[in-house]
Amino acid sequence: MLELAGIIILGILAQWVAWKFKIPAILPLILIGLLVGPIAAEFFSEDGTKWIEPIWNGEKGLFPGEGLYYFVSLAISIVLFEGGLTLKRSEIKNVGPVITKLITLGSAITFFGAGIVAHYIFNLGWELSFLFSGLIIVTGPTVITPILRNIPLKKDISTVLKWEGILIDPIGALVAVLVFEFISVGGGGGFTKTALIEFGKILLFGTTFGFTFAHALAYAINKKLIPHYLLNVVSLSTVLLVFVESEIFAHESGLLAVVVMGMVLGNGKLNNLKELLYFKESLSVLLISILFILLAANINIEDLMLLYTWKTAALFAIVVFVIRPLAVFASTRNSKLKFNEKLFISWVGPRGIVAAGIASLFGSKLLKQEVVGAEYITPLVFMIVLGTVLLNATTARFFAKMVGVFLKSSDAILFVGASNPARLIANYLKAKGKRIILIDSNKNFVQQALDEGLEALRVDVYDDDLTDNIELNDVGYLIALTGSDAVNNHTLNSFSKSFGEHGAYKIASSKENIEASEEERTNFFTPNDDYINLSEAYRENPIINEIKITSEEEYKNFLEILSKEEKSIPLFVEKEGGIYLVTEFGKTEEPKENLILSYLGKEIDSNYKSNSKV
Repeated sequence: MLELAGIIILGILAQWVAWKFKIPAILPLILIGLLVGPIAAEFFSEDGTKWIEPIWNGEKGLFPGEGLYYFVSLAISIVLFEGGLTLKRSEIKNVGPVITKLITLGSAITFFGAGIVAHYIFNLGWELSFLFSGLIIVTGPTVITPILRNIPLKKDISTVLKWEGILIDPIGALVAVLVFEFISVGGGGGFTKTALIEFGKILLFGTTFGFTFAHALAYAINKKLIPHYLLNVVSLSTVLLVFVESEIFAHESGLLAVVVMGMVLGNGKLNNLKELLYFKESLSVLLISILFILLAANINIEDLMLLYTWKTAALFAIVVFVIRPLAVFASTRNSKLKFNEKLFISWVGPRGIVAAGIASLFGSKLLKQEVVGAEYITPLVFMIVLGTVLLNATTARFFAKMVGVFLKSSDAILFVGASNPARLIANYLKAKGKRIILIDSNKNFVQQALDEGLEALRVDVYDDDLTDNIELNDVGYLIALTGSDAVNNHTLNSFSKSFGEHGAYKIASSKENIEASEEERTNFFTPNDDYINLSEAYRENPIINEIKITSEEEYKNFLEILSKEEKSIPLFVEKEGGIYLVTEFGKTEEPKENLILSYLGKEIDSNYKSNSKV
């Protein structure tokens, strides 16, 4: 009982440490597992026993017989199902040719290159060599995101790395599953006619069960045959049912079945897909926390000693410094990416949780089948995972600066709210050369923004996922422009540190405009106007006007005129190439002369004349 509780507590603690210090969770999880397992047995236990023993040895241990193997199989099936849910055909089409090539051509280069190197360096059979290379194809968003979260990069670089990790995870897992099943049916002794027939059965039953049960579950959910409170647990039990049933009809076809099932559900018309994803993500976090401590603890010191050779360093160096760059440069040939950007993408390729988990599962299965060289699979993959995560976590920021892809200034602007006036203002700033991103929970507003050529994301600001979006690393200004005071206040309270490096502003409520002090007004989007005024000004005159101001007196006079006009709202000041909010410009020591003032709404009928309209 103590061991089981300890694993859960240590696993969640490791997840918290990873979140707190913004490092991949796999790093503390595996290190804790090694500490309570082989390291404790070798250096801290007088009788050579592990603090946590995953397999029952007659006196101590958690899982009797093949219990650990069954638990790992079921846990990996759930993790792979969740990965399959995230793989969308539309995303593959929309992410661009570079990412498409990375997950196809790049994966092929890694697969064949690493397989050949492993064969000749460690003298592994071709089957095991290509199983190893299939396992290290995957990178994964859970390791990429924490590494890049605090590195301001151009959107193109962040996008490539993010989508490569998301899309390659289930693809790499599927490749590894197919290679393993090909090895299993061949018994490690070559691919005979019988082996090919068995492999065909695995493909047939795996895809059939996955496809059939996915459509059955989707039908039951969409027709509301499952009550809402049972939705998640029924989905979970269906995944386990598919895995077990597929294994009964064709041994080793279960993992393929759950990946196919996830992919079919993820690409179908499922009403509760987002809710299902949240549940599976939470469950995956718990399972991964338990799984990797168990798997790392199950490694013996003898397994680690297999790596104590120059061959390990040679394999790691070739995989990281030769094969990865070769795959990236081949995939990005004739793209718009510059040489230094390709170099940085080549450097950042940490392997992830799926690779380590499946390696442990397959390694233990092949050992039971007495396949020659199977003892190398788990430690070699763990070495690649830990090595790449440590390398990238410690050097990515420095390397970004060294090759010149580190953005010195985070000047992109994040708008929370994509309503009509927000989009008008966003288009104005975009025309001035600013990168603008709008987020909103209203899908119609988001679609209208996309139709206008703006960057827009459908996001709920109450979700923590927003800070994990590495494509927003160059955001330095945060502006909350929704009609909800609660949302605007939450936005500034929760995300000012992440996205408001140069300033965080919100549209004030009517009450705030009346009661706010001068100091508080400096956080307002406009000096004296609330969302209602902004909307009415847009409705009456959806135009942003500009006027040249030559002196500070002229500037003050014009602001006073605007404050008296109900349908005109001052927005920005442009001076010497810089653009400031009126409230922001008021705080600077800049002389208030020789500038351009922009305002929304009715053109002022006075001696001032607008020189342009946007």
